[in-house]
Amino acid sequence: MSEKLPLSAAVICKNEEACIGACLASLETCAEIVVVDSGSTDRTLEIIRDFSAKGFPINLIEREWPGYAKQKQFALEQAAQPWVLSIDADEWLDDALAADLPHLLQAPKNIAGWRLQRAITLFGRKETPPDAVKPERILRLARREQVRFDESVLVHEGLIAEGELLDAENGLLRHERALRLDAQIGKEIVYARLKAQQRIAAGRKPSLFKLIVNPPMYFCRVYFFRRMFLCGVPGFIHAWTGAIYSFLGEALHYQLWLEGGTGESAD
Repeated sequence: MSEKLPLSAAVICKNEEACIGACLASLETCAEIVVVDSGSTDRTLEIIRDFSAKGFPINLIEREWPGYAKQKQFALEQAAQPWVLSIDADEWLDDALAADLPHLLQAPKNIAGWRLQRAITLFGRKETPPDAVKPERILRLARREQVRFDESVLVHEGLIAEGELLDAENGLLRHERALRLDAQIGKEIVYARLKAQQRIAAGRKPSLFKLIVNPPMYFCRVYFFRRMFLCGVPGFIHAWTGAIYSFLGEALHYQLWLEGGTGESAD
């Protein structure tokens, strides 16, 4: 095993047998790997325990599902190292990013964290997007005592940092779940309903303007600004899938508002 870094990785999972192995393997240099499982019934737990038996410093916790932000905050609170890496079970660090971790952890004390470059794998395309495609930048690596999750957020939760942030320039956080459209749309419906419920709970009213304008703006942002047009048909489908998610979020916001309630909370 490699020399360990003062870094805790925090992972939440449920039924991730297809992805969890690559995720854990990329965290070999972490001094601690906190894994919070919410009731896996496939081989996920077996895979995690196999990695633990190989010497990976895994702290496995089995816990009921309270929601995305609450589960991630719980995982964060179990971490013991000065730095924490929040990583999803279907993500992994490529070799360049893993090699750059020692440098990133030597940041001056005024730096609270790093925004990592995140690249997705598109269905029908095995290779990563071309270098000209702009990767998403997302805060995932931070000083443990200076970050938290907002537990009131139902979906698309992100770390909130107290302090200055920098952009990591080397390597990629790879997202490996390339789902066929019928499976992906099912996930988008769940996310859109959670987003609509969150807006209703915050007292926000639906907007016809946003319902009309936001979906095509979402498509243009992904397809043209992030240059997904360079990924051919898979990039086109990915951009339209995002636009559909945007439409579903706005439409469900309107329909839940008509019903006068938030609807049933989704797992």
